Amino acid sequence: MLVDSHCHLDFPDFAEERAAVVARAVAAGVERMVTISTRVKRFDQVLAIAEAHDEVFCSVGTHPHNAAEELDVTASDLVRLSRHPKVVAIGEAGLDYHYDKSPRPAQAQGFRTHIAAARGTQLPLVIHAREADDDMAAILEEESGQGAFPFVMHCFSSGRRLAERALALGGYVSFSGILTFRNSEALRAIARDVPRDRLLVETDAPYLAPIPFRGKRNEPAYVAHTAKVLAETIGVDPDDIAAITTENFLRLFSKMPRPALKAA
Repeated sequence: MLVDSHCHLDFPDFAEERAAVVARAVAAGVERMVTISTRVKRFDQVLAIAEAHDEVFCSVGTHPHNAAEELDVTASDLVRLSRHPKVVAIGEAGLDYHYDKSPRPAQAQGFRTHIAAARGTQLPLVIHAREADDDMAAILEEESGQGAFPFVMHCFSSGRRLAERALALGGYVSFSGILTFRNSEALRAIARDVPRDRLLVETDAPYLAPIPFRGKRNEPAYVAHTAKVLAETIGVDPDDIAAITTENFLRLFSKMPRPALKAA
């Protein structure tokens, strides 16, 4: 069994064949997918997809690109929406200084709102961090000092220091198709040093398809290719990395019901 801990099945890229995409993932052994919210104001669309498929669950939150649009969303709002049985995480939220689509103060404000919701619910916070390592680490450390909250650094592509600081605070690190790229040796070196009980895999579909699909639309079935490279990177068998990352996922996303055991 594999898990895609982060995808965006509500995006238009999947509109015409969403059911087929989910079916291909299941056929590839991906028995759990989390479709991630990027706008609370569009949460109903994300939730509808999760409700339509037994294997799909979702989060609730505002991507940092959209932070300025949703500063009126409160932690209480997020907590209320997260009570639905299909909602297993808060986010994605965080800091993105590459595109700066929302002003940085708005990103930080929204991020702290999501942290408060994660702290209150103890649902994992799905964190987006791009080119904001120092500010991200500072906020995580400050907020963790006010009370622990579970979190994952999704689609990790930041520096080693941020990975180490996140891990020291109890966070998990999730790797996407970027891990498979030929120029990602520095990222693979970081992956080798992440404790095995903190590793996750994801697609971030429809983005960042792993080799051999790089440049094409990504989809949850392709998480198997990222998992294979992660297994090679840390020196275990593919079956072992499937077991490791699935167990880690179920521990972190603790609201997620465990799949029923299949008969031999």
